Amino acid sequence: MSTLFPSPTTLPVWQQLATLAAAPQPHLRDRLAEPGREQQMQASAAGTGIRIDFSRQALDGTVWDALMDLARQAGVERQRDAMFRGDVINTSEQRAVLHVALRGTPGASGSDAPWGADIQQQVQTELDRVCAFADRVRAGTVKGSTGLAITDVVNIGIGGSDLGPRMAADALAPLCSDGKSGVRVHFVSNPDAWALHSTLRGLDPLTTLIIVASKTFTTQETMTNAASARRWLLDAGIEGAAQSPHLVAITAAPQKSGAAGYPAEHTFTFWDWVGGRYSLWSALGLPLAIAIGSKAFREFLAGGQAMDAHFRSAPLDKNLPVILAMSGVWNRNFLLCPTQLLSTYPSRLVRFAPFVQQMDMESNGKRIRKDGQPCNTDTGPIIWGGLGIDGQHAYFQLLHQGTHRVPVEFVGVLNEDTPLPLAAEHHRVVNLNLRAQAQALAVGRDEASTLQALMAEGMSAEQAEVFVSQRSFKGDVPSSTIWLDALTPHSLGALIALYEHKVFTQAAIWGINAYDQWGVELGKTMAKQMEKQ
Repeated sequence: MSTLFPSPTTLPVWQQLATLAAAPQPHLRDRLAEPGREQQMQASAAGTGIRIDFSRQALDGTVWDALMDLARQAGVERQRDAMFRGDVINTSEQRAVLHVALRGTPGASGSDAPWGADIQQQVQTELDRVCAFADRVRAGTVKGSTGLAITDVVNIGIGGSDLGPRMAADALAPLCSDGKSGVRVHFVSNPDAWALHSTLRGLDPLTTLIIVASKTFTTQETMTNAASARRWLLDAGIEGAAQSPHLVAITAAPQKSGAAGYPAEHTFTFWDWVGGRYSLWSALGLPLAIAIGSKAFREFLAGGQAMDAHFRSAPLDKNLPVILAMSGVWNRNFLLCPTQLLSTYPSRLVRFAPFVQQMDMESNGKRIRKDGQPCNTDTGPIIWGGLGIDGQHAYFQLLHQGTHRVPVEFVGVLNEDTPLPLAAEHHRVVNLNLRAQAQALAVGRDEASTLQALMAEGMSAEQAEVFVSQRSFKGDVPSSTIWLDALTPHSLGALIALYEHKVFTQAAIWGINAYDQWGVELGKTMAKQMEKQ
């Protein structure tokens, strides 16, 4: 058994937590009645604009202390420091994991960066190229083959090459339509013909820039769409070398994109230590930088930096990623909840749940540990969700009265900046619903209270008795609420980094490698074999 990555069940505190979970548990409505609980179970990260309220998690001080002991005994701090140093922590592929280097360290330059001067310089050089190109596109100085300025950008990618920039562009939509740039950014990921056709049919090939984003530049889905996009240019009379001004490659294999005709000056690179689901901070963020501008893109990176600084320095019991991670470990491993709902209430975060779903499930959906031994604990939960307001009229019924206990992470924004005359009222209704759902899931409504409510509606005592069991709510559903001061590039960057470090922390507890994805590779391999047959 590895001493660096011990099985969590061998740690002294694991059995203590199992014993605590097996004991009779107070209902959340009783926990929430405890004086000072809400104030004690909140934490914020300076410089990020993010606060977490975890007072509705089904745990108490004794459990919380034990969970912090579990984090220490599993070596979360040691493994965290190894990642930031650039040690090889992706053990199956013998790679460092340095998506954190893509956003840098506040105040670090050259040899001051924990990962070293070489990586810092490479990152800075490519970031400057990305930002300069994005600003030229926005300013209209990037021209097509006939000298017309680019008006539309189509990003062709899949997985991390699509989900991240698409999600962030939605989240920061006000900056994408701020009137400072006439450039529109579009995203295509699905190789289904309609996905590409429906995007291209309204565009002018002479003023369209095609970005092809693929780490290997061999991804079948992406290459299929890229070939059709180039045929679209050809059909418009743009052929041969004339296509070059319309083509951009983002890849870790520039020799392959170059051989395919993508010009070097329009080729942006990243490195093999950047996993796709952690790549938004790299050159793969180019479509986002074009959409929001380089200044806002750098603010986005700074938000990630701020969360990095917090994760590296805050005590475990006040550390936001650790709080989310250890609450999740308690729910997954000790309360035996196999799924986790992510419920966002700002409509601009419509794609955040699918983005986190990929990040979490592709990272921690493993049953083999780093030492090659099978896991003897449950690992990553099933992550699902979407906009909370929509969910309230759909699957929240199951949360309230179904047979599954589904922990929830709510995401809300405290301040609204939409320029609509009644925006404040819209915002009040949205956040009222968030708070009400969190409270309703926690406290429920027992049969005595339900009986009173039904009689207050006008039912007789006899009628109410018939319906009381159907109209009661068990409650006791654990949740945390993540509050952003405002939805800005900085706070969005911090929010994404928060979830990245949550995933890292849980992988450290379970002793698994969060940074390979052989299950994804298997499907690609079999598709190629079937194509040959």
